[in-house]
Formats: sequence, structure tokens, C-alpha cells
Amino acid sequence: MAEETTLSKDHWLSIGEIARRAGVASSALRFYEDQGLITSRRTAGNQRQYLRSTLRRVAFVQAAQRVGLALSEIKAALDSLPDDRTPTRTDWSRLSKSWRSRLDERISELERLRDDLDGCIGCGCLSLQRCNLYNKNDRLAERGPGARILNVGIPSEL
Repeated sequence: MAEETTLSKDHWLSIGEIARRAGVASSALRFYEDQGLITSRRTAGNQRQYLRSTLRRVAFVQAAQRVGLALSEIKAALDSLPDDRTPTRTDWSRLSKSWRSRLDERISELERLRDDLDGCIGCGCLSLQRCNLYNKNDRLAERGPGARILNVGIPSEL
């Protein structure tokens, strides 16, 4: 950004300051930068400095991650903002509306997990007797690795 060169030193924070204030590790900030989520400039001593507004971008990334968005989706949302600006309240409102269905899916998934937790976790592997009921002869292995029932509920054909 051209305006970066005209900003006073008060507009810039070191990686340590950003990490402390944002509550993230410096390595996370370097990772976010590698992913194109935030940007920095380098001092004459090659130390990273971030605009103070980076704090808001980091908070945006953290909130979006908690919703369950992948970093690629978060980057796409940030890239939709003009001139790499920090998300405003209006931006957040617009972007978060598109995430509502994702939240609804996660809520349903958590409710299903809560309701089925005492009987089966994934394939019923917590109880060998029940595995025989829900996954006789390990039929769910044909559907791929991991806890298959956890993702879709107990299949009716089992």
C-alpha cells in the first residue's frame, strides 16, 4: 500500500506486540502471513512490523476459524474487501450471513453427537458388543476411514 510509507511509527507494531495483544503465537502470525491473510513490512534489521489494524484482521481470522471456515475461505473473504482493508462492522455482517448455514450444520452435528454419545461414538468402538449391532463384520470400513456413523448418524440398513 502506498499509504504505508506515510504512516508514523505509532501505526506499526512489532510481531511480538501483535502476538501479545491478539493472544496468538508469533508463529501463527508468520503462518497467517504466509497464507496471505495479513501483511507486514520489514525494518532495516529485517524485523517484521504490522499495521495496528492487523489486530482486527487477526481477530476476524480467529472468529471465522471458530465458525469452522478453512483458511482458504477466510482468505477469499478478506480478498473480497477493497484495498486489503480491515473488515468493518458492515463487512462482518455481510460475510457472517453467508456463514450462517455452516453454523447451523455444526449445531446439528453437535446435537447429533450429544444425543448419540452414550450409545455410539463413530462406529460403536467403545463397546465391542454394540459394534456387532451397528457395524457387523466391520461393514462401515467400505465407506472409508474414520468414524463413519459420527458423520451421518446410524445408517438405517445396519
